Amino acid sequence: MSVARTRARGAALLLVLWLVVLLTALVGGFALVARVEHMQGRVLVRGLVAQNAARAGLEYAMTRLVEVQPERRWRPDGQPYPWRYAGAEVEVRIVDESGKLDLNQADAGVLAGLLEALGSDPADAARLAAAIIDWRDPDPLTQPAGGAEDPDYASAGRPYGAKDAAFEGIAELEQVLGFTPQLYALVAPNVTVHSGLPRPQPEFAPAPVLEAIGLDGEALVAQRAAPPGTAPLPGGGAGHSGTYSIESLARLADGRESLLRAVVRAGGSAPGMAYTVLDWEEGASPR
Repeated sequence: MSVARTRARGAALLLVLWLVVLLTALVGGFALVARVEHMQGRVLVRGLVAQNAARAGLEYAMTRLVEVQPERRWRPDGQPYPWRYAGAEVEVRIVDESGKLDLNQADAGVLAGLLEALGSDPADAARLAAAIIDWRDPDPLTQPAGGAEDPDYASAGRPYGAKDAAFEGIAELEQVLGFTPQLYALVAPNVTVHSGLPRPQPEFAPAPVLEAIGLDGEALVAQRAAPPGTAPLPGGGAGHSGTYSIESLARLADGRESLLRAVVRAGGSAPGMAYTVLDWEEGASPR
């Protein structure tokens, strides 16, 4: 009897120990899950804070473009403007779309000039510029410099041909024969489909665009570091188009970043709207 009781007590103690181990594991598992979910929630919240700060940068930029006091007015020529919002460091760049090359209006020579300014050799630049012309023109004839029409796309194994219509957005460049993602990343900040101009406005053009039209890009961009107050209000003497590319980068104290890149047109389709969105990209990589 004594031996039996001892064995029963030993078995009970063993079961209790296993139960304690099991409960400890369960509590530990719940604690780990709770910690992970807390960290995930914190990351999401901080991401939203940074995202909202970047959006605030865009909203603020639109007010500074029309600032009455000249010394407070921001110029749409690509200069970086620092700003603080709710503890976040925000850097805003604004470029008037009239300072970029319009993919639907620029001629092959200017397009080739831009590609050369970005590092392409003259022969490749001429061929790629011709491919852009062939993409947008309605005829099936290949440009003298090379270009690319439907047979060329078929030979390259593309399941589509030249569009033979206007570019609807700059992202279409990635479909043009000869363009790589790396080349597109270089070209994209310098082109638009919103200006409608055959040549860009030098007052707002980036350095590669200035080089493309035969000007000293680096020197002219350096001159823009002059004190603020010399830029007229949008729609004024320097030919502001009212359509802007705005890049807003927000950085929090913990290193969290959010980048907003948008193309907006001043004024809206309804009363009270400050601008109309033409393109919107969040979480993009800085250029």
